[in-house]
Amino acid sequence: MESGKKTIEEIDDEISRLMEDKLCLEARKKKKKFVLKAAKGTRDYDPKQMVVREQVMKTITDCFKRHGASTIDTPVFELKDVLTNKYGEDSKLIYELKDQGGEMLALRYDLTVPFARYVAMNKIDAIKRYQIAKVYRRDTPAMTRGRYREFYQCDFDIAGQYDKMIADAECLRVICEILTDLKIGDFEIKVNDRRILDGIFAICGCPEGLFRGICSAVDKLDKMEWAEVKCEMLEKGLEEKSADRIGEYVRMKGGMELVDKLLNEEEVKENKVAVEGLTDMKLLLEYVNLYNISGKVSFDMSLARGLDYYTGVIYEAILTSESAMTVDKKTGEAVGVGSVSGGGRYDKLVGSFAAKGRSVPCVGLSIGIERIFAIIEAQMEKEGEMMRTNETEIYVVSAHKGLIEEKMKLMELLWSGGIKAQMSHKKNPQVLKQLQECENQGIPLAAVIGGDEIAAGKVTLRDVKTRADEKVDRADLIESIRKRLTK
Repeated sequence: MESGKKTIEEIDDEISRLMEDKLCLEARKKKKKFVLKAAKGTRDYDPKQMVVREQVMKTITDCFKRHGASTIDTPVFELKDVLTNKYGEDSKLIYELKDQGGEMLALRYDLTVPFARYVAMNKIDAIKRYQIAKVYRRDTPAMTRGRYREFYQCDFDIAGQYDKMIADAECLRVICEILTDLKIGDFEIKVNDRRILDGIFAICGCPEGLFRGICSAVDKLDKMEWAEVKCEMLEKGLEEKSADRIGEYVRMKGGMELVDKLLNEEEVKENKVAVEGLTDMKLLLEYVNLYNISGKVSFDMSLARGLDYYTGVIYEAILTSESAMTVDKKTGEAVGVGSVSGGGRYDKLVGSFAAKGRSVPCVGLSIGIERIFAIIEAQMEKEGEMMRTNETEIYVVSAHKGLIEEKMKLMELLWSGGIKAQMSHKKNPQVLKQLQECENQGIPLAAVIGGDEIAAGKVTLRDVKTRADEKVDRADLIESIRKRLTK
């Protein structure tokens, strides 16, 4: 096989993009009728979907805060030079922007590289941070799998000089807590180390110049059969004998016993890089046991993660239960969403931006919220679950015509008292339609006013579910509402 020859996947990707460009040109020539739709690889979220997203994000944020992280924000675009040469083969997925006043810019591909730039630029020595924001990738979308061109990432990172594997173990604990709290089914966290892979590659006769390319091929073992991965390795210039030996190693999976087995192999003992990685892996698994998450973590030699900036421990969380499947709307088949979290150690990334000799080791994780949302959305659709789209506590109802001013006065009283309230924006709505609106929105209480209530300085407080009424003095209304809401 010729070195540098493009893989079938890369050729298919280029063909797909050329076809897209061709279609765009043909559309312009024919001047077809404008079709109003969301851009490819993006989507809108309706109020019910946004309720779910907010709940998921709150669960994630609460966990980040529980672990003592502070939040930051960075620009949605960066200087192109900041992002280039950081993502290996995935660099082709970066959205580049046209020259903007002398600056070559690109949309951020992830939150990790901008965070490293932020740490270097501000001369930060230590920080535990989280960030939830959108990133952009010129990828081939797979909407049912939660793969988009615009999507949120939820990142948690620990930067600073600390003792080995302590911060790394906490990151694994954070992933476990979040996936458990979200109740989306069973999961497994695969762990490996780039140093172990590099050492094994060297032992198997892989030239150092091919390490990253072979690493990228290994990373596809969760999507492709070994024969296809091996073919890609050969296309990248690796000898077949070396590929076969690598294949034996990368199909190994276990725990502490596998680490010990590898450490006792003579060839491994002679490779300093592999020994360092395996020694740290052993320590990590010990800490994982102390955090009571060893049942969720496995040492998996097939895990590679394709990004160039990883230098040590890497990990990826996948869902293993059938409830984590989504349905392909075209074929009707059940499909998996792939990994829902990933991360690792990147000790040299900050140093690539900072002054010579200054380095800040980092380790972190990212939660794939879009993939998690795809699962929850599928579960809700299957179960037919109802979802409130607002937090309104009481709806003001007029018993007859001509009460818009009185309703507004009551609304002012409720809002000033911190009560979440709403009313119809029609002057003279029908009573039944107002009460039906309460039921449709799931609003628990209604405040009904008519001529008798206004004359007596009272309000009829109704429990929408039981339809039980109680007349309450206006002066006591706020307190009465709060008591009912806390029952």
